[in-house]
Amino acid sequence: MGQNAGMADQATEHVTIDVPPDQCWETVFAFEEYPEWVKDLKRAIVRTRDDDGRPLEVEFTAAAMGRSTNYILRYDYSGAPQRLSWSLVQGDIMKTLDGSYLFAPSTTKPGATDVTYDLRVEVTVPLPGFVKRRAEVRILHTLWELKARAEQ
Repeated sequence: MGQNAGMADQATEHVTIDVPPDQCWETVFAFEEYPEWVKDLKRAIVRTRDDDGRPLEVEFTAAAMGRSTNYILRYDYSGAPQRLSWSLVQGDIMKTLDGSYLFAPSTTKPGATDVTYDLRVEVTVPLPGFVKRRAEVRILHTLWELKARAEQ
């Protein structure tokens, strides 16, 4: 992790969610509802939609390191419904915020979904390693929040 602002950090997390993949997809796809279940997210606004009416660019406001951060993500549905990926269009404290969800029928639990969450983050200013690790844990916690929301 270190203090290098020029390098992106990457993290991957896996979880099994006790609902079928299509239900996970529906939960992830409802961007406007994110502030209801993602603890650090204050706002999510769909700015543009694709020809199929799916959110294409979404603007977020989140709590980050004692302040608010604003960023816009562009979603890629080319792997739908198994994969949803995104990339950063614009952000005030990030150069990179690219990631994906991969949904697969669980190999160990019938009717459940194995979810892989990949995230690549690069901030615009150097951060001490302990701050970056704390931020990474909070970001990856989103996957556990997804699990709780989808299993409601």
